Amino acid sequence: MNKHKFISEYAINASARMIYPYLTTPSGLEQWFCDKVFINEDKHFNFIWDNRNHYAEMNSLRPNKSVRFIFLDEDRKQDPNPSYLDFTIETSELTQEQYLRVTDYSEEHDMKEMTDMWDGLILSLREIIGG
Repeated sequence: MNKHKFISEYAINASARMIYPYLTTPSGLEQWFCDKVFINEDKHFNFIWDNRNHYAEMNSLRPNKSVRFIFLDEDRKQDPNPSYLDFTIETSELTQEQYLRVTDYSEEHDMKEMTDMWDGLILSLREIIGG
């Protein structure tokens, strides 16, 4: 199946240091992103949505800047063309506002549905952190 890249930026009225734990820790991600998150003995993240497991590796991490999760196949191995999710926190040099750039590379092809989903998720994140 073909994969599509969804990219969107969202203004968040909070410091990078405040936002970052919500993007990188199981407890932070559970509050706005998915139903439950576990890290297993192999350091794989298990994101649970609708009682279904989705395993991923955190393969890139820049403190208070960015994180990337590469999703694994059913055997918990990397696919040659893996789906991934990238969160990047950027600061506008002009306004000093924080922006969260979301890059979602997946099999989802309906960009309207992706926009609606991410708009809702980011709204939940903003409500939690007050931004």
